[in-house]
Amino acid sequence: MKLPPIEKIPEAFTAIIDNRIKMYTDYAEVVSSDKSKNYLIKWKKNVYFSNDNSTYWQGYPGYPVLAVLMLQEKLNYNKDVLKYFKNINWNELNKKHNRNYQNSLEEIIGNLSEKEYIVQEIEKVYNEVKELDIEITKKRNL
Repeated sequence: MKLPPIEKIPEAFTAIIDNRIKMYTDYAEVVSSDKSKNYLIKWKKNVYFSNDNSTYWQGYPGYPVLAVLMLQEKLNYNKDVLKYFKNINWNELNKKHNRNYQNSLEEIIGNLSEKEYIVQEIEKVYNEVKELDIEITKKRNL
């Protein structure tokens, strides 16, 4: 599996804290941060499909898939960190920074006294992503 940019983890945090994910038995629906798109995430065993651009075109688990994996408890995350990422329009922020996700994240946490703690928590999740045994597919019908 191709690894996502680490900055996709805070985007997943935002989707969770903003309650933009509806979980079902073998699929989920995720509303984008600017509320303009709905993404479909499907899974069967360890194979995941998503129609978000990152997952579908780049081949790595985008934030909708990462958020689903967190809610499925396949990725552990510190729920206390979520509050720092509430109500963030990542689409707008990433456009503003010309898709430099690192700069987008820095704008959110750069001046926080808890920045080091938040970064450590993001890195913990990212290390779990590296160990995940999942496959990303473009096949919608699993």
